[in-house]
Amino acid sequence: MGLFKKILGIKEESKTEIDHMIYSPLTGKIVPLNEVNDPVFSQEMMGKGVAVLPTAGRVVAPCNGQIISVFKTLHAVTIKADNGAEIIIHVGLETVALEGQYFKKHVEDGQRIKKGDLLLTFEMEKIKEGYDVTTPVIVTNPTDFKSVHATGEEDVSSGDALIDLEEAKF
Repeated sequence: MGLFKKILGIKEESKTEIDHMIYSPLTGKIVPLNEVNDPVFSQEMMGKGVAVLPTAGRVVAPCNGQIISVFKTLHAVTIKADNGAEIIIHVGLETVALEGQYFKKHVEDGQRIKKGDLLLTFEMEKIKEGYDVTTPVIVTNPTDFKSVHATGEEDVSSGDALIDLEEAKF
């Protein structure tokens, strides 16, 4: 059938390849989730992933997808990735107490995003005066995949591979 289409000049429909990688939304140092100083994250109560100790106050989209929500306190954003992953990026620990102070959102709930789009900015030095800025990046639906594991890098820049999702179970 492919040769027949070629002879007649019919173009093959291209299949969109699914990217099973979650890219780093921040630049910084990788912190294994079990070393995060918050049991909700370190004990994987919210899901599997990794954390980044940021060196800059910018959070970019780790994948193509859609914003599910930007928390009203602006410290976290949830995303539904085109590859099926549901992701939360939680800037800092206990930063909900800041009630949005030092944070600025650059996206809205329901907005389509592409990898690398600016999601949030934050005044890192101000936040560090009272809070740990370690930022968990969590896949909240890990059972939808055969495996969810960090890439193993120690330092990352925004856009570097961060979490590898082995194909969906179904």
